[in-house]
Amino acid sequence: MVLFFDVYVGNLSRDHKKKIKYGSFDRKDSLPNGGIGWRKIGKIHVSRKEIAKGSNGTIVLEGIYEGRPVAVKRLVRAHCDVASNEIQILLASDQHKNIVRYHGVEYDPDFVYLALERCACSLDDLIQVHSDSSNNSAFPGDPASTDDYKTKLDSFRAMMQDVDLWRADGYPSPLLQKLMSHLHDLRIIHRDLKPQNVLITKNRPFCAQLSDMGISKPLPEDKSSLGYHATGCGTSGWRAPEVLLHDGHQTPAMDVFSLGCVLCFCFTRGRHPFGENLERDHNIASNKMDLSFVDIPEAHDLFSCLLNQDPKLRPKASEVLHHPFFWSSRMRLTFLHDISDEVESEARKGNLDLLNALENIAQLVFDGNWDEKIDKDVMDDLRQHRRMPYDGSCVTDLLRVVRNKFNHLGHAPEKVKAIHGSDPNDLDAYFAKRFPILLIESYKVVSQNCKKEKLLAGVLSK
Repeated sequence: MVLFFDVYVGNLSRDHKKKIKYGSFDRKDSLPNGGIGWRKIGKIHVSRKEIAKGSNGTIVLEGIYEGRPVAVKRLVRAHCDVASNEIQILLASDQHKNIVRYHGVEYDPDFVYLALERCACSLDDLIQVHSDSSNNSAFPGDPASTDDYKTKLDSFRAMMQDVDLWRADGYPSPLLQKLMSHLHDLRIIHRDLKPQNVLITKNRPFCAQLSDMGISKPLPEDKSSLGYHATGCGTSGWRAPEVLLHDGHQTPAMDVFSLGCVLCFCFTRGRHPFGENLERDHNIASNKMDLSFVDIPEAHDLFSCLLNQDPKLRPKASEVLHHPFFWSSRMRLTFLHDISDEVESEARKGNLDLLNALENIAQLVFDGNWDEKIDKDVMDDLRQHRRMPYDGSCVTDLLRVVRNKFNHLGHAPEKVKAIHGSDPNDLDAYFAKRFPILLIESYKVVSQNCKKEKLLAGVLSK
């Protein structure tokens, strides 16, 4: 089901907005355009304006339900079971801020009408209007080639012109990271996760919401899968390999794979890790993944984990937000700081496993000596506060440098602050530029040495 929503109440006049607020849409002359093109089915007023199109005759129309603007999803009566399933899922998730709101349902002899929350646009729309080109749409039919879609994108672009999704250094902005983090573990297998089924609200707190729950399935508390083969669900280009290969049961790992594709799509301004529309299913089934265009180490690592061919090796949805990709600068520095403390603590106990594992990544993290990559004034300031010399060939000494700078950031001389900055954001950027894979490689070492939970506790409290 592909959903492209118009601006929330954007096409209504000020008087009509007032009438919506006070629920006065009982008379036809109170409706937009004097009620021309509108009809009433129970509590729902439905216009002829089509704002989305789906499969099997399903369309989404502009509507009004009990005085509020809604999106009216119209399904043929033959698919009443799909509508019923969607209603049950939406009602069970009604308090979750990242599930689209359900308002009501009405019927006529031919159709089922679901009144759903009216959102600003889809995630696909949002990425397209912030990309250099609109020719990389997630929609296999490439609606970017149609005049209607380009007109719609222009209206979204005007509405979202104050929304920044990427920082100057290529990292996702805090807003985009927030949207990407909204796909939580709900014990629901969505089975059709894609950018068009993630809707964006703007008038209330800017957030992402899952929609089109018609083929979703709740996962029982005592089950890890639905117990039958993963066939007949999802959209071409966004389905996990086990779905395409009819291999295995339906588990939340299916959605985790789709989530990896969606996050990569967001991060790269509309690129897909498995290529162009027509080749994606073949590449997914053959494990032909291309992440060469993902140049930020934390993002590359996260996407690689989410898109693992083996569903058992993918992280759980609830674990995804703990990945360094979503960490703030303070959290990143805290983690490196705590590793340094942990190495020293373990060494005092005679346990050198963590220290040795960290030293094994030295050639990956820096070429030659790390102290040659740090400004002389910064190193001179560091040496003044330590009796033992720093060893430029040791990862653990580099971690000590990060720790000591983080601890004493506010006390550095002004000329040193001018180099590495005076707040965590600047200091993190200083070290990340010189040692871009220090964080993710250290994270991998800690994960493999079974100390991740202990060290994450301090990070996640920040």
